[in-house]
Amino acid sequence: METNGLISIAERLADLAATRSNDVLLECLGTTRTATEIEVSSNRLANFFASLGVKADDFVTIALPNSTMFVESVFAIWKLGATPQPVSPKLPGAELEAIVELADPSLVLGVDPLRVPGRAALAHDFTVPEDTPDTPQPVRFARFNRAPTSGGSTGRPKLIIDRRPAAVHEDPLLPTNGAAVIPGPLYHTAPFQMTTRSILLGNRTVMFPAFDPEATLAAVARTRAQYLYAVPTMLSRMWKLDPHVRDSYDLTSLKVLLHTAAPCPEWLKRAWLGKVGNALTELYSSSEGAVKLIIRGDDWLAHPGSVGKPRGGDEIKILDEDGNEPPAGTIGNVYMRSNGDRDFEYKGAERTDTADGFITVGDMGHVDAEGYLYLADRRTDLILRGGANIFPAEVEAVLEAHPAVRSVAVVGLPDDDLGKRVHAIVDSPSGVTEGELRTFVTERLVAYKCPESYEFVDGPVRDEAGKVRRSALAAQRAGNP
Repeated sequence: METNGLISIAERLADLAATRSNDVLLECLGTTRTATEIEVSSNRLANFFASLGVKADDFVTIALPNSTMFVESVFAIWKLGATPQPVSPKLPGAELEAIVELADPSLVLGVDPLRVPGRAALAHDFTVPEDTPDTPQPVRFARFNRAPTSGGSTGRPKLIIDRRPAAVHEDPLLPTNGAAVIPGPLYHTAPFQMTTRSILLGNRTVMFPAFDPEATLAAVARTRAQYLYAVPTMLSRMWKLDPHVRDSYDLTSLKVLLHTAAPCPEWLKRAWLGKVGNALTELYSSSEGAVKLIIRGDDWLAHPGSVGKPRGGDEIKILDEDGNEPPAGTIGNVYMRSNGDRDFEYKGAERTDTADGFITVGDMGHVDAEGYLYLADRRTDLILRGGANIFPAEVEAVLEAHPAVRSVAVVGLPDDDLGKRVHAIVDSPSGVTEGELRTFVTERLVAYKCPESYEFVDGPVRDEAGKVRRSALAAQRAGNP
């Protein structure tokens, strides 16, 4: 079935089951699913969810960990003409309750029903009743593709609703009938889209319950994957493996090693370019999908530090605080306008488009004379210290270059004299002293950008997708001496 040129997800899965029945299309920590198993399981799940009240155009909140059940549930939701609304399975109660109230889903997956009274809910270890049929639902197109969430700078949740119908969407970077390794958490936009699209393109798609640097490299080598997704934190953790371990895995099959979600330090980018060459590809976008900038390794070497330039009718411009365009090379607020094939709406917030249809998601940066975009940081994370602007991402990149640092977040804390002081929150499993870090940083950064205080924590400060909520970290520590 095609509607306005769109191909139904249900029929693509049925076609894969008919033509590739025994081919493994999904793998998660030893659990595999063939094309037929995905088709049958998603049909049974669709019928089960329908019996619990899920209807076309409903939202279904998914708070499951990465698993084959997560993916099969997404396909089931789409088969019902409903919209998946993924959230982190680790959300605290108040944040989960706020999102559920906002989304008003007809079903919540992965949550104890007692946490969402008055709503249909299934715990994370739910099973489908044995007598549930696997008959296909009528072919439907959900009105909205997906509805991820964002807390933004305010901490108040909002839904970012992808207004494109749920259908088969091609991805020029993904292979077809090959293999892809996508270790990111499915509640984030990029891994969610890439995993589901990869399966629909007939690829053996490997994911993990949680990121494991060596297991990821091993999966690429074992499956001869053409595609690997990562965020800079993952790239750093893979690179910091013992070189004998890291280099023992054959990555020559990779055609694309895609990284996204956060700025990549230049030292790390150059290290991976030396290993995989032009396969290293950076994607700059957002959950809103207003634009997608892609830059391959050779283009980056010609424009080091850039995240690419708009293509295909997408547009970028820089505006200062007065809404004017400054000269090329001047840092300002990044505004974007898509070529029209992507659209979104917020629930829980208002769009703040300019009169000519540009939007901003809070990033700051500059554009060079050739139109290439260079990011500085999020506007809300900027540290104003004694009149000087300090971008946390720049300081973090230096600290993360230290071999003993696994992850780090830099925030501004109140200071009676300078307004804000630079504070570093460091995760170093192997151990590093404050003195060692101070020496390391002062050799690489101008004095006013160097952290004035350090804090050492026992776990990663970034989430599984490489994201860090600096505003929340700063708020938690604002009363510290």
